Amino acid sequence: MTDQQFDVIIAGGGPVGMALALALTEYEFSVLLLEARKLPENVSDPRPLALSYGSHLLLQRLGVWEKLTQATPITTIHISNRGHFGDAVLTTEEAGVPALGYVVNYHDLYESMRGLLQAHQVNYQTGAQVSGIQTSPSLAQVTYQQDESNKLAHSSLLVLADGGRLAEQVEGIRYHVHDYRQWAVVSNVQVVAPERGAAFERFTLDGPLALLPSGDDYALVWTMPATKAEEILQLDDQSFLTCLHDHFGDRMGSIIRAGKRSGFPLALKYASAVTSQRTVLIGNAAQTLHPVAGQGFNLGLRDAWELVDEIRHVPAGVAGEPGSARMLAMYNQRRQRDKQAGRLFTDSLVKLFTADIPLCQTFAGLGLTALDCLPPAKRFVARRMIFGARG
Repeated sequence: MTDQQFDVIIAGGGPVGMALALALTEYEFSVLLLEARKLPENVSDPRPLALSYGSHLLLQRLGVWEKLTQATPITTIHISNRGHFGDAVLTTEEAGVPALGYVVNYHDLYESMRGLLQAHQVNYQTGAQVSGIQTSPSLAQVTYQQDESNKLAHSSLLVLADGGRLAEQVEGIRYHVHDYRQWAVVSNVQVVAPERGAAFERFTLDGPLALLPSGDDYALVWTMPATKAEEILQLDDQSFLTCLHDHFGDRMGSIIRAGKRSGFPLALKYASAVTSQRTVLIGNAAQTLHPVAGQGFNLGLRDAWELVDEIRHVPAGVAGEPGSARMLAMYNQRRQRDKQAGRLFTDSLVKLFTADIPLCQTFAGLGLTALDCLPPAKRFVARRMIFGARG
């Protein structure tokens, strides 16, 4: 069995883990990035990613942004509540930024980041299945299988960015889970009269429906009860478009085409603690949020960026660093407020707007109306969505 030594091991080679590895290339730390999946063969992944303007700045710093083949800016967000009064419009002018966010394709982002990892000669191992984790006060040890052989690696710091599966092996980490009993159906759709740069978040009692500008079309993220999602995914294209139009309305005329549809279940899942002995959780390993307001990936990217900010203050090669109890405590403290705010914001939106209670819908309408009439409130909400809660 081969045995390797690194400063940092990252288990989970999706965009958040890749962002962490890319950010660490600026400093003199040895990094091993492990991804359980082999390189994707399907390049037609329809998943949209809504990036905040803050995430755009981070990806720009990493050199990823200019590699993307398509990134559609969001300059306006229209928020409404189906069947009830009250709406709000957020704009770039009110938020004080050139764009509220961007919509990119997941596979495009993945390939752009992978190309940069290769250019920086990062040790990125795909098809690497982590089978065991052990930690001590001074070291983390990872056992993984690759090409039918067992391998062993040690590091001062182990970062879990895999989505949460491996955290079950870490002492002191437990998950709080709330099943929304909803699914998200995603697709790319074409409309008759698109509004350039405009994104739409329409709340319904079934769940929020988002249309995000993506090139000349729109990326659809439509949440609904699980039983209804099964029916929606089985509809023929014309029946699907009719049902979607009934929920969204006539704002942009007819919805005339839908691409490949896929769906996935939704739950709020977050770790009781994001740090343990020589171990830290980031991205979906630390928290999985409802897709309303598109906060999940942006929160994970801030996890990675601020972890690097803690690691970079540690001299490379110093025994016991990074990953010391002091360093992990500092990271945990600086991320706590942003994480809690992200969970509370998304969870509250879902519960308020899907509550089939007249008083709740009245409060929701009043809230949207007040938001639209108060520019300082708009700026506060927009910038929290863009940059997160700091401090």
